[in-house]
Amino acid sequence: MEREKRNEQEEIWTEPDEFEDYRYEIENRVRNLCWTVSGDYSLNLKLDTVSYTKSPYISLYDAVKQGAFSRYFDRDAFGLYLIKKLYMGADEQPLTNLAQMAVDSAVYRKISEERPGVLEIRKKAFSDTLDYDFSRLASMYIGQIKISMMQEAVRGQVTVQSRMRKAMELFKSLEGTHDVMDIIRTVDELYNWLVDPYFERNHGSLEKVLSVTLEELKEFSWKEYLEEEAREDDLVQVMNRIEQAVTQTAESETAQEKKERRMKKVLVDAEAASKMYSYIELNYGRSYLTPGEQARINRSICRGAHADCSMYFTDGILSGMVKRNYQYEYAKRARADNLRTYGHNTRIARRNIEQLSDMLRRSLVVRGERESVRSEYGTIVPSRLWKLGRSRDRKLFDRDIKKDSSEFVVHVLIDASGSQKGRQSLVALQGFIISEALSIVGIPHRVMGFCTFWDYTVMQRFRDYDDPREANKKIFEFFASSNNRDGLAIRAAAASLRERPEENKVLIVLSDGRPNDIIVNRPGSRNPAPYAGDYAVRDTATEVRKVRAEGISVLGVFAGEEQDLMAERRIFGRDFAYIRNIMNFSGVVGLYLRRQLDDTP
Repeated sequence: MEREKRNEQEEIWTEPDEFEDYRYEIENRVRNLCWTVSGDYSLNLKLDTVSYTKSPYISLYDAVKQGAFSRYFDRDAFGLYLIKKLYMGADEQPLTNLAQMAVDSAVYRKISEERPGVLEIRKKAFSDTLDYDFSRLASMYIGQIKISMMQEAVRGQVTVQSRMRKAMELFKSLEGTHDVMDIIRTVDELYNWLVDPYFERNHGSLEKVLSVTLEELKEFSWKEYLEEEAREDDLVQVMNRIEQAVTQTAESETAQEKKERRMKKVLVDAEAASKMYSYIELNYGRSYLTPGEQARINRSICRGAHADCSMYFTDGILSGMVKRNYQYEYAKRARADNLRTYGHNTRIARRNIEQLSDMLRRSLVVRGERESVRSEYGTIVPSRLWKLGRSRDRKLFDRDIKKDSSEFVVHVLIDASGSQKGRQSLVALQGFIISEALSIVGIPHRVMGFCTFWDYTVMQRFRDYDDPREANKKIFEFFASSNNRDGLAIRAAAASLRERPEENKVLIVLSDGRPNDIIVNRPGSRNPAPYAGDYAVRDTATEVRKVRAEGISVLGVFAGEEQDLMAERRIFGRDFAYIRNIMNFSGVVGLYLRRQLDDTP
């Protein structure tokens, strides 16, 4: 196995500064290794490929370790424990370091029995880590324990103080376990002993940590995260993990429990509310609007069910970075994932783009053709002269007229909430296909994503109406996070369409049929009703009907789970498309757009 990995590295690796040139190939190989070890090819884990610039062995062993842990243990149970421990007040960095050492201890012997080459990869990964990160690790006590464990794996027995030896022995005790609860108990014991000896007294025992409910996690005010901008994992990702955990247990809930969970509110005090704007700016990028323009839009749009809400328009954190932080790196990884999916499906995407653009082009050509109609003036038709004096029909002429060739404009609105995370790259690909086809036939269009965090509905602009075709690639910066307030986003998109001079306007909404926004109760809030469930679906459907009443055509493209189809139908009526397979995407969307082109008088 070691020889195979060395050969792979020699094939694709030259110098660290060439990492970007080989990024996709490296990520594919590391991910394939993780899949092979785990035996589960549906795993979608965050793997450490950046460390490849330091040492290929570090990335390879990370893939082996994560794959083995997923194979032998309940990864979700361990992850949920860590989130609950954070909720109870634990410090994330030392807790994460302890968890990493525990996972390594629990899996390396098991996987090396099946794949002996793993031991050599592990030694080389530890050796390289000691070379590159010794100073950083030595600056903290947990890091010193990690150094000693790596040195022992590389060189054999090392001499350490008794306190550190006891910690190392606790980790070693996990080598024979097959129960994830043993890992949880060990990590919890080490944290309470080495990091916070007063944790149990101040916050509670392991039993109390494990008894935290998912509903409590959803209700938690994450105010303290605003104080620390450089965390390993920021607020949005933590919230997404909790949302995913809640979703995974939804099948065991009764209908009443689901309703009660959706009606929960997040409480935020005035101090935290005052920091909202700076937090949004740090995590979604600078706004491209002036404060005056922003205030005007909020006054005109944020009314009724959306009173006390705010709009935030941005070109994204990759275009308007305030500070290089975790969210910036997360957005870069999301773009890389989306581009990789496009690379794997290039042929399918191109075929969809060609088919969709051909459909639109043919309809536009037909609209521009000339036709002959009977008229009271024009070119006389001799065969009709007999009607003179015998009939009231005075249409004795033919006149050539050009069919209505009035211009079209399209706004593509993409749901970028956390519920789209599992199909994030596919949604980005769908948006790119539509945009490419519209660019080819010359129809001006805007593509935006939307999500809601606290009381801000964030509208990220990927391309504007009159941008060149090259701007379409920016759609691959799409990433899913937080919640979604569909009715407000549709209202904002319609407002931008109204300002366009084109006579015929089309709004395409790619969504999962699940408008859901955690309510933020601020001091003096005028609209405390939770935006979820039937209330949110009815509001979104009302906005769609209002937009259509103004003459704007609205198509809903469903990108969600089958259980949410009824909600999607309620929102969009007969004008919605259910895309079961990306192969059918151009045909389904093309039929709708062609109908708009053909039927518009």
